[in-house]
Amino acid sequence: MPASSALDRRAAIGAACRRDEADCVAALAGDLRAAAPDRDAVAAHARALIVAVRRERHGASGVDNLMHEFSLSSHEGIALMCLAEALLRIPDTATMDRLIRDKIGAGDWRAHLGHSHSLFVNAATWGLLITGKLVATHSEGALGGHLGRLVARGGEPLIRRGVEFAMSLLGQQFVMGQSIAAALARSEENVARGYTHSFDMLGEAATTDADAERYFGAYAAAIGAIGEASDGLGVVHGPGISIKLSALHPRYRRAQRQRVLDELYPRLLALTRLARDADIGV
Repeated sequence: MPASSALDRRAAIGAACRRDEADCVAALAGDLRAAAPDRDAVAAHARALIVAVRRERHGASGVDNLMHEFSLSSHEGIALMCLAEALLRIPDTATMDRLIRDKIGAGDWRAHLGHSHSLFVNAATWGLLITGKLVATHSEGALGGHLGRLVARGGEPLIRRGVEFAMSLLGQQFVMGQSIAAALARSEENVARGYTHSFDMLGEAATTDADAERYFGAYAAAIGAIGEASDGLGVVHGPGISIKLSALHPRYRRAQRQRVLDELYPRLLALTRLARDADIGV
């Protein structure tokens, strides 16, 4: 690209920074009218893509059906997701048990029984129904008999293990692996089907310089591994990496703008140079 053209593009990007939203929408609407798209063809193509995706997902894991049954529009779905995220952050079992009692005990699990064709969903629903009754019951007499009292005493630890197992299943649905090597290995089947991936690091933003350095090292190692796995496919057809800026600096906020520029920018530049040398997208 000629130097003048690159400067013009950079100037255009700078001029678009924090541009008035109404002006942006008007310009985009004008571009759309000028393009005169065939709306029927667009709709038909979108439908074909959706049908193909659903066909590919047919027969997928029971976790898919579970997530469909307990959607985030339901009280129970929200409770499950709150539980899934929160349990990962709780270090002691007593607090886990109190959270389980609070989140599952009030769920209307009975309303979901028999709604899904999936045996996995219905079995899980029965388990949640029973679990909900156990943790919501505080009277030993109501449980009835020695067996009921035994289950009540051991119930929450058992429930906790069950919930942790269920959350691990959900985690496998949304997390490719605990390391970049594991994620790359697990992605091979999708790659064979024509998919490409952009890998990211899970975790919160850095809170200390040590955190930022650790994330920087992890990103650098991941770039090397992804570049090797890409095997020359390039930035378009090969896998890439997504870099979380807040992971590279403990004070990533507007009030620390100059410090962020002075300290975060060199780290980001170093990573992007590594990615350039590895010929992967960022």
